[in-house]
Amino acid sequence: MTIAFFLDRDGTLNVEKGYIRHLSDLELIPGVAQAVRQLNDAGILAILTTNQTGAARGFYKLSHIHALNDRLQALLAQGANARLDAVFYCPHLPTGTVEPFAISCQCRKPETGMIVSAKQAFPDIELSHSYVLGDKASDVAFGKAAGCKSVLLKTGYGEKVLAGKYQSLDIQPDFVFDDMPQAVAVILKELKAGSASLPS
Repeated sequence: MTIAFFLDRDGTLNVEKGYIRHLSDLELIPGVAQAVRQLNDAGILAILTTNQTGAARGFYKLSHIHALNDRLQALLAQGANARLDAVFYCPHLPTGTVEPFAISCQCRKPETGMIVSAKQAFPDIELSHSYVLGDKASDVAFGKAAGCKSVLLKTGYGEKVLAGKYQSLDIQPDFVFDDMPQAVAVILKELKAGSASLPS
């Protein structure tokens, strides 16, 4: 059995700054590189699943999204020799202004297309033992719809979501943590305590 942590990007791994137009503005949340390294060392897949509508909105080219994701990987490597095992992103937005991204799709969270793709790439992933981490209500719904455990983080938009000031938290998360490093530390401790659930 393989366990995966499906990780949102902005507000989860890096500091929420809106649409990041300059690569240098992508900044890791403190402790994130070390937390991803903990997942790597535990044999748990760290998989990026992120909605990225900047290209659909005409803010920048698709190549910029790729460059941002590459910078994220580089910062993780520099910070703790950590890595994301796979990167999935959705560039689509039905109300976007740029073709071919202005469409409805099955990959925009809370739709589960990115997890479906991850499962195709890693068939041994056991979704019921895997976790989705994010800072939005759409991340919670995404995790629940895919059959994973959902984790809402207070970083990014998380505090506003919990306060009812951003999105509508119609589906309750399984866990709420201050940030991604805390979530990883607590969940790994619980998995190790019930070692049958942790990959050997």
